[in-house]
Amino acid sequence: MAIAVFFAEGFEEIEALTVVDLTRRAGIETKMISVTGEKQVTGSHGISVTMDQVLEEVDFNQLEMLVLPGGMPGTLNLKACEPLMEQVKAFEREGKYLAAICAAPTVFGGLGLLKKRKACCYPGMEEQLEAAQVGYEPCIVSDKIITSRGMGTAMDFGLQLVAVFQGEDAANKLSGTIVYK
Repeated sequence: MAIAVFFAEGFEEIEALTVVDLTRRAGIETKMISVTGEKQVTGSHGISVTMDQVLEEVDFNQLEMLVLPGGMPGTLNLKACEPLMEQVKAFEREGKYLAAICAAPTVFGGLGLLKKRKACCYPGMEEQLEAAQVGYEPCIVSDKIITSRGMGTAMDFGLQLVAVFQGEDAANKLSGTIVYK
């Protein structure tokens, strides 16, 4: 099982890297994927990160979850990546996990993936969660779509991804080892 976190220029650093850090600490294979065609991607606060792969190298059959971090213009750049959007739609059709935080859940809304599902996003963007039941919890799991609200909920989001793959006990244990809650 593997998770892929997708990076576009202008990604929110804490949201993306917290997920990578926590899932890797839990022993979950987690790949950092660039949608820019370049191995180096720069976040919205000027932090450049070296990726494991570029989108064109990804074998999506080996993945169990796609993760979209927020940030601006990172979210818009992810949304503009048509090959990634096709994979997001395919994952939803196949019943595989999708996760997004901050502004990125609006990508799922725009694709019509949130109908009859509960979801959350960055405050003020709720109207873009088209046809979703909007919630305000730090992190919401609805079927196999996981959403979270923003940088301040990145720890909750990352730990929820660990819980999905390894159970609540593993997430709680990890939470304790990193002195969170």
